[in-house]
Amino acid sequence: MTKRVKIFVVSLSSFVLGILLLGAVLGKSSAADGDAYRHFAVFTDVISRIKSDYVEEPDMKNVTLGALNGMLESIDPYASYLNADQYKQYVKTKENKKAHIGLVLSRRFGYVSVVGAIPGSPAAVLGLSTGDVLETINGVGTRDMPLAFAEMLLYGDPGTNVDLAVLRVRRGTDAQKMTLSRAVVADPPVTAKMSGDGIGVIEVRSMQPGTARDVSAKIADVQKQGAKKLVLDLRDNVLGDPAEGIALANLFMEKGQIGYLMGQKVARKDFTAEPAKAVWKQPLVVITNRGTAGGAEVAAAALLDSKRAEAVGERTYGDAAERKALTMDDGGAVILSTAKYYGPSGKAIQDNAVTPSVPVSDGQAEPETDEEGAAPQAEPAKKPAEDQPLKKAIEVLTVGVAAAKQSTAAGETAQGGTAPAIGPLGVPRPKQ
Repeated sequence: MTKRVKIFVVSLSSFVLGILLLGAVLGKSSAADGDAYRHFAVFTDVISRIKSDYVEEPDMKNVTLGALNGMLESIDPYASYLNADQYKQYVKTKENKKAHIGLVLSRRFGYVSVVGAIPGSPAAVLGLSTGDVLETINGVGTRDMPLAFAEMLLYGDPGTNVDLAVLRVRRGTDAQKMTLSRAVVADPPVTAKMSGDGIGVIEVRSMQPGTARDVSAKIADVQKQGAKKLVLDLRDNVLGDPAEGIALANLFMEKGQIGYLMGQKVARKDFTAEPAKAVWKQPLVVITNRGTAGGAEVAAAALLDSKRAEAVGERTYGDAAERKALTMDDGGAVILSTAKYYGPSGKAIQDNAVTPSVPVSDGQAEPETDEEGAAPQAEPAKKPAEDQPLKKAIEVLTVGVAAAKQSTAAGETAQGGTAPAIGPLGVPRPKQ
């Protein structure tokens, strides 16, 4: 059975189990409770059939664990169930974080998947990127592995190694084995430059506390250099707090709704632009890609939905939520989203992501591999010869969005087709 078929089977089975349990988890009224118990009865019947008629005696502990993870993944790809020992380890790791390899993770197809790699980290150097699937971590399969536990395995002392088997979904190859050395990964700094025609370009690669303040300082710098228009580059921004994304959006918005936070048991909290915090009132374009997540998505959604800026690039990942560890009687815990961030349009960012008004492929090239399929250990991933999203963003600011879209369409026609749309895992969607 090929890796892709295995992933499909795991995904399908997890989805089915999740649907069977979903009614029991989310039932709210007496009528709904009845329906939930009906679904639960079906689930227990399936478990009974597995136990009595499967080709061999199943490991019911693994069956139950698979069902729990399938249910959690079907409603929240960032959720985890940890038993008592795992949760103690999780708390200890959070309190004593050391070195790591720079990956942000979620769950996809029943396996641990990459949301993005922190720029400059060991994972980014080896070209790991959005949509890659971690088949094993240190020799342990990630199928049904709690997401939080997988994250713990990536932390350790500086200089120690993490062995991965990575399935590069966008390349369609078998899993590649690679070894990464843990390091203390610094938050990528905010950078700024001028790009001619009075256009400043500000790159923001994380959303750590103080990012909005740093961006404000960089805006002042490019203004002194004569910037009249601005590009805000949020590509590969996977790290940080959504609250910092709200502060970032406010730098460019004098009024209006930035977004809101809401959950089943979390009262709606609206975020409104404060005029005194706005520092840039001139033309603005935002660049995103499939590795834009969290706080960067909150900012991008606010600026695009409010029509304060055009967005150029790829559809973002879809991850903006408030998460909590909910402890259980046995000492274990369920870590899941308790509230989601919404853009001004009223769409949940985690469910819908952010789709640019001017789609452009990021064109990131994959690193070359050796004869055994392993990624090189010391060379960074290759970058395309020309930064097409940045080029298009500058074009939007120079000639306008309509003309920029027209030139994109003309270029695609000249090449004999259209560029493939990018799916939520960074995988090109098939042409219809």
